[in-house]
Amino acid sequence: MGSMSTEKTVSSQSPSAMNLKNTPYKIMVTGSTGFIGSRLISNLTKNGYLVKGMSRKKILSTSKVKYVQADVFNPQEIERALSGVDVAYYLLHSMEGNKEEWKEFANREKIQAQNFLKAATNAGVKRIIYLGGLVNDSLSLSPHMKSRKEVGEILASGNIPVTELRASLIIGAQGGSYAMLRYLVERLPVMVCPSWVKSLAQPIAVDDVIEYLRGCMEKPETSGNIYEIGGPDKITYEELMRVYAKYLGKKLFVIQIPFLTTRLSSYWVDLITPVKASLARPLIDSLVHDTVVTDDKISKIIPLSLKSVIESIDVATKEIRENPPPTPLKEERTGFIINQKLLMASLIAMAILGTTYYWLDDRSELFEPVWMIAGILWYVAIIFAIIFIKSKTRLGFLIGGLVSWITLAFWLFDNFYVLFDVSLIVDQPNELITIRNFIWTGLSAIAVFASHNTFHKVIDYQFKGKPI
Repeated sequence: MGSMSTEKTVSSQSPSAMNLKNTPYKIMVTGSTGFIGSRLISNLTKNGYLVKGMSRKKILSTSKVKYVQADVFNPQEIERALSGVDVAYYLLHSMEGNKEEWKEFANREKIQAQNFLKAATNAGVKRIIYLGGLVNDSLSLSPHMKSRKEVGEILASGNIPVTELRASLIIGAQGGSYAMLRYLVERLPVMVCPSWVKSLAQPIAVDDVIEYLRGCMEKPETSGNIYEIGGPDKITYEELMRVYAKYLGKKLFVIQIPFLTTRLSSYWVDLITPVKASLARPLIDSLVHDTVVTDDKISKIIPLSLKSVIESIDVATKEIRENPPPTPLKEERTGFIINQKLLMASLIAMAILGTTYYWLDDRSELFEPVWMIAGILWYVAIIFAIIFIKSKTRLGFLIGGLVSWITLAFWLFDNFYVLFDVSLIVDQPNELITIRNFIWTGLSAIAVFASHNTFHKVIDYQFKGKPI
C-alpha cells in the first residue's frame, strides 16, 4: 500500500509523544468502552499518557482518563469533546443493530466519519489514527469491508493527516471474532460450513493491534500512511477452528456446503452463539476473500514480536477464564435455568409418551410409511433440540418450540372427535388413547411455554466473553 502523498504527511506537524505526556488529555479515544477502545485506553495510561475517552454514555472520569459524553451524529457535541485534542483515535462503527439499522449501516458510518472529520478540523486536531479492515482493492468488496474502506477515505479527505491501520482477523477476549470461534467449536462437534472457511487470513492478537495503535502515535513518520497488519501465521478459518479444537483437546468434523451464503451463515451463528447476526454478518463478510498482508512495511517502523495464532488463543482464553465479564441478568419471575430444565424434561417426557403409538395404540394406519417417516423425523427433531438446549443455544430453543407447537396441534386434532364427533387425522382413538392425548397436550403446552420463556431471553445469559 502506498502512502497518501500530500503536505499532510509532514512529520513536523505531528505532536511528539513527549509533548503528549507532558500535556494531559491531548489524546482522544473514541469508542472508549468498546473491545479495542477500552484496551487502548488501558495501554496508553499504563505508558504514562492521560487521555480523553469519548462515549455515548455518561461515564465517571478517573485520575488518568477524562470521559466525555458525545453522540457522533451531533457535530457540535463531537467538536466540544475534541476541544484541546491533538491526536484522535477513530474506533467507531455501526455494525450492530436491528434488521432495519443493518440496511443503513454503511450510510450511518459515512455520516459518522463526515461529522467527525468536520468536528476534528474545527477543533484543531493534528492527527487521526483509524483502525479499519484489511481489504483487497482488486476484488469486489462486501458491503461491510467497502464501508470500512470508504470511512478511511472520508477521514483522509480533509487537511488532517490520517494514519490508517488495516487489520486482519483480530483475536482477543470479548472480541466478536473470538467469540464466534469459541462458541462454534465448543458447542458443535460437527461443523456445517460454507466455502468462505477456505479463505486465508492472518489472525492478529488484540494486544499486538493495540501496540501498533500506540506505536503509530509515537512514530511521527507513520502520519498520513496506510499500513496492513496481521499476525505471523497465514491460516484459513477452517484451520483456525481446528487449531482451537486441538487446543481444547476436541475433535472437529467439518462438512462444507458451497451454497451457504454469508447471510444464512450469520443467521446460523446467531442461533448457535451469542454473537448477533448483525455483528456476525460483517465478521463473515470479512472472511469471504483472503485477508493477508501484502506489504509489511510497518514492521520496520514498529518492530514487534507478534503472537502466533495458538499464543493469541491461549492468551484470550486464559483472560476470559480469569476475568469473565459481568453478567447483567434481568430479574425474572421464573429463572432461565428452571425453564431450560423444564423444556428438556417436557421434551423427554413427550418422546417417551410418543412410543405408546407403537405398542399401545391399536390403529393400524399409524404403521403406514408416511406416519412412520413422520415419527422418525419427530424423534430426530427432539434429539437435536435437547442437544442444543443443553448447550444453551437459541437454535435449540427454536427447534424445541416448533416441535412443541406441532405436537400440541397434532394431539388436539387427534382428539377433535371429542367435541365434534369427527376424526381429522386417522381413525378415532379409543378412550385410553384419548386420555393419553390430553396428557400429551399438557406436556406440549408446558414445552411451548418454556421454549417461549427461553428463546428470547437466552441472549441475556450469553456474552461474547463469558465462559461456556
